[in-house]
Amino acid sequence: MKPFQKDFYIQEDKMYVATDCVIFGFDEGNLKLLIFKRRVKPLMGTWSLIGSFVKLDEDVKEAAKRVLKEITGLENVFMEELKTYGTTFRDPGYRTISIAQYALIRIGEYDKELVERHGAHWYDLEDVPDLVLEHNQMVKDALVRIRRKARYKPIGFELLPEKFTIPQLQKLYEAVYHKEIDSRNFRKKVLSLNVLVKLDEKDMSTSRRGAFLYKFDRKKYLKLQESGFNFEIA
Repeated sequence: MKPFQKDFYIQEDKMYVATDCVIFGFDEGNLKLLIFKRRVKPLMGTWSLIGSFVKLDEDVKEAAKRVLKEITGLENVFMEELKTYGTTFRDPGYRTISIAQYALIRIGEYDKELVERHGAHWYDLEDVPDLVLEHNQMVKDALVRIRRKARYKPIGFELLPEKFTIPQLQKLYEAVYHKEIDSRNFRKKVLSLNVLVKLDEKDMSTSRRGAFLYKFDRKKYLKLQESGFNFEIA
């Protein structure tokens, strides 16, 4: 059954609505972007963010979730609407507006076979090839949003595995802000926030002594947030 039986606006001009997903991951100290080569005309074969046209029977947010699940197999990940891109001649295929979303995923949890089947690839941000349409601008805008948001919300934890070390957390924030951070001050600051749970486990991959693993205490953070707490690390 069609969601709309009658078009009351049939006399008006039509346009397409798309959603493009800026999908970030974090691995080996680097922020990464998931992209693929466009599979439809025009501009077939050019590097692109992963997106789709919004169907008549789905919300824009649901369309973005569908795209993410189809490509990575993941659900219930951090995703937020970024911005609408709607200049008149932005898409040579037809008049189209795109409502971009950005997503943060744990790079060790996605379905690798599914990603490969869709011809998608992870690139370090510094090595991302030129992207189609204004997708380069979408990536820049998403980075600005992440950097701004990371100053008052712990969105960085969405990119880390469930268990992580303080040095891994520091590398993440250095990658987000694209700058070095003093290790002693960072450790002191992040532990003072009292939102990490120290585990009786160590990561032995980096040194003989190893580094203790931690988990993010989301419930404790939410209580702090309700009181107006400012989660600024770097």
